[in-house]
Amino acid sequence: MATYRCSSCGMGVNAECADCHEPLVNDTLTKDDGTSVQISKCPKCEGKIKSPMCCGEDMTCAV
Repeated sequence: MATYRCSSCGMGVNAECADCHEPLVNDTLTKDDGTSVQISKCPKCEGKIKSPMCCGEDMTCAV
């Protein structure tokens, strides 16, 4: 399971898909302009969310 952590306060978040009850995994989404965004993805249904935020910044996940 991907653990996202805040670089400012150290809070950590683990997430699972509400529909499949599968732990979300860390992934990267490449946007049309070529830039990439860190996301969490369900390995079963392929649902995706942007990484969570804390202290006004995106939380990061070690790959």
